[in-house]
Amino acid sequence: MRWWKILGLAGVAGVAATGVVIARAERRRQAYTPDEIRTRLRARLEESSGEPAGESAKPDLKIVGPADQAP
Repeated sequence: MRWWKILGLAGVAGVAATGVVIARAERRRQAYTPDEIRTRLRARLEESSGEPAGESAKPDLKIVGPADQAP
């Protein structure tokens, strides 16, 4: 029965460690201001697409409805 105690303590330690990691990540995430987040997201978009964020931030999409479909 001793291994049940060890398993239980390991589970409690794992839950506590997970809580610490989540709390630390949340604190780090909340440290940014909305302007900093917006700037970082635009920089990542520009880096991934190779174009400035203002030029093609929205793709050209055509919405097709029932009137546009051929019979």
